[in-house]
Amino acid sequence: MSSTTLSCFLQPCNPVTLTKISTMFKLGWSVCALFIFLSVKSQQIEWDQINSNTILNVIAGQNSDQGISYSNVIQIGEANNAELSLNSKTNISVKQLGDYNSLYFNNSFSDAATKTAITTQGNNNIIDVTGSNSISDGLQIQVKGDNKTIFVRNY
Repeated sequence: MSSTTLSCFLQPCNPVTLTKISTMFKLGWSVCALFIFLSVKSQQIEWDQINSNTILNVIAGQNSDQGISYSNVIQIGEANNAELSLNSKTNISVKQLGDYNSLYFNNSFSDAATKTAITTQGNNNIIDVTGSNSISDGLQIQVKGDNKTIFVRNY
């Protein structure tokens, strides 16, 4: 212990010394809490197994509660675009791998619950989905290649 800290135990301390001790105490608890949180929240896949294919599956599988609506958009590449107009009951997963891919998805005018997965691998692809109904629930679109255009209309 330093002489300043020791003197605080023997006689009344000045407010500056007490503030320093209080700050160090809070910092110590913050660091301990951080280490405890990091040890509890560990990753479920080994570092040497992570690559461009496995990382997409890990991220997409993080939301295991299907009772809530969610949107998951992963874009790897340059100038990718995803314009989503969704209702509150839509579960959608979008993966765009490549450059200059565009997705236009609109089901905001329907109250139907919809679960959709759209994957694009390539360059300069356009996917346009409008509307949703019982036939399109569970729709999965996978596009592999370049310069493809897909229009889906659900009325």
